[in-house]
Amino acid sequence: MTALDERTAPAVPLAARRSPAGPLLTLVWAGAAGAVAPWWLNAGSVVGTAGWLTNAGRIAGLLCGYACAVLVGLMARVPLLECRVGSDRVARWHAMAGRYTICLLLAHIVLILAGYAAQDGASLLHETTTVVLDYPEMLKATVGTLVLLVVGVTSARAVRRRVGHEFWYHVHLLTYAAVFLAFFHQVQLGSDLTAGPARAAWYALYLGVAALVLWFRILAPVRLNLRHRLRVESVHPEAPGVWSVVVRGRALDELGARAGQFLRWRFLTGGMRWTSTPYSLSAPPRPDRLRITVKALGDHSTAVALLRPGTRVWAEGPYGALTAERRTAPRALLIAGGVGVTPLRALFETLPGEVTLLYRARTAEDLALGGELEALARWRGGRVRYALNGPDGRRPDLSAGALHASVPGLADHDVYLCGPDGFARDVYAALRAAGVPDRRIHHESFEL
Repeated sequence: MTALDERTAPAVPLAARRSPAGPLLTLVWAGAAGAVAPWWLNAGSVVGTAGWLTNAGRIAGLLCGYACAVLVGLMARVPLLECRVGSDRVARWHAMAGRYTICLLLAHIVLILAGYAAQDGASLLHETTTVVLDYPEMLKATVGTLVLLVVGVTSARAVRRRVGHEFWYHVHLLTYAAVFLAFFHQVQLGSDLTAGPARAAWYALYLGVAALVLWFRILAPVRLNLRHRLRVESVHPEAPGVWSVVVRGRALDELGARAGQFLRWRFLTGGMRWTSTPYSLSAPPRPDRLRITVKALGDHSTAVALLRPGTRVWAEGPYGALTAERRTAPRALLIAGGVGVTPLRALFETLPGEVTLLYRARTAEDLALGGELEALARWRGGRVRYALNGPDGRRPDLSAGALHASVPGLADHDVYLCGPDGFARDVYAALRAAGVPDRRIHHESFEL
């Protein structure tokens, strides 16, 4: 497959679709208020230190149980979230929900045990032993708590930098087990959930989230892979440490993938079959082929270069909101850093209107897909500009002034930005300083 065969003309202009992020966050916070409602209706008067501690623990427990459901829901890869809100934003929401969940969990444990100890006139250690060993469902809840704390520790930024993606990914999946183990003590011991509409609503919440996980993380991927029968067709180098993989399959036009999106890929060979890794499409999807371009940054991405034609592929998706549907203006600027060029290369071919692509790389040798970009620029009348290190190794100027000079009328452009997190933050700040409205800066982070 050549990079540019079966090209189609740029798509018909689309009206920008409004992100559902605002209404969804409002719904989540409304749900949090609803989670506390059973306590509000049942609390009565609160008397004494033991009463205040116990009731504060009940509130923390209700909010923690609700946060666990939200946490799992954000892991379900629901298309409304992944393709309309954006996978990177959903990942940030998930990380924030995880921090809230751990804090509420610790608050619930400390406050309840302290309240029970004050009520019984016992030591905190004695009360802890009694609750864990004698209360129904508490041994399972204790195991679930310990698992959730391990997941929280390994998800901390400082720890995650020191462990491989594969290790973090598999530990992170234990969240499901932790929530399952902790659920039953909520409905058995939670005085606010023991009967009536509150108990039914709690079951409905957890069963609904479980249904989302079952459908979108298990059944939908099984259906996709049985339908499309993906296999590696070819692998070829693009730049030092950068490889393109062409994947062939059946009826891929029914997949619904769009330029700018990514899928999660699992190559069924060697040590790659147990890890699902997100890679962007580096060319618009064809009816029988997809292409990804991968930079060797870890064990999985390095092994991509060793794939052999015919290797079976398991994919999930498509995901991502960095698509033409975000466009609001007739002119667009695409800014790529390193391998962040991959989704932008696909958009450069298909995005309607006047398009300029600015490609940041260290040297000309590191310009993956550079020949394709030049050919596409000639074909569609777009512009490609490069930002390379100088002969002395000095980085190019990507300040607000430099961007203004390079792209006339910058503030009137939609800007699509993709690259390493530090690069993206610096360029985003420069774009805002150059007068580009936030609503016109469309960013997808690598930090998923």
